[in-house]
Amino acid sequence: MNRPVGAITFTKSTETAVKDLKPIARRPHNAPPTRDTGPRVNERIREDQIRLIGPEGENIGLSTPAYGMQLAAEAGLDLVEISPNASPPVCKVMDFGKFKYEQQKRESEARKKQKIIEVKEIKFRPNTDTHDYDVKLRNIVKFLENGDKVKATMRFRGREMAHQNLGLELLQRVAKDVEEIGKVENMPRLEGRQMVMMIGPVSR
Repeated sequence: MNRPVGAITFTKSTETAVKDLKPIARRPHNAPPTRDTGPRVNERIREDQIRLIGPEGENIGLSTPAYGMQLAAEAGLDLVEISPNASPPVCKVMDFGKFKYEQQKRESEARKKQKIIEVKEIKFRPNTDTHDYDVKLRNIVKFLENGDKVKATMRFRGREMAHQNLGLELLQRVAKDVEEIGKVENMPRLEGRQMVMMIGPVSR
């Protein structure tokens, strides 16, 4: 039987060697060490002395982590370091799982209460009529009452640049009309062909 040119002939010894080949293990990735977050619990508390609080909130006083863990084990709870910066650290016997859940719940509620302040822009022209002005003013009032800031922009076109005083007077009128709920944070200033004034909500 004719073999193709360049074909590899496997002998018995070759087959055995192929079977004995083992995949080369990849070098493990040197990932950065994970950082412990949250309070130290049980065996992670390595201080020689702690100020111990019992499961009912009673102040046991100075003790050792070993004794604290013994009390925790007897109560089916954990020894948790609640004041690491105190000298000595303060540790309490408690249900760590319940503690973490309540902590996450408080953090979640705090995030919900945080107000993200946005900047709303209202544009004017020097010849803005009374009706248009009233509509824009109502929007400014609504934004300020919602806790947002307002960027009042006066735009000038063509020859209107020669009458910047009209634009300034209108922005000053806006500031006067909302002074009970808003304060001017940046006075009107010219930026190219527009005049800008920033108004923030008044703290209540």
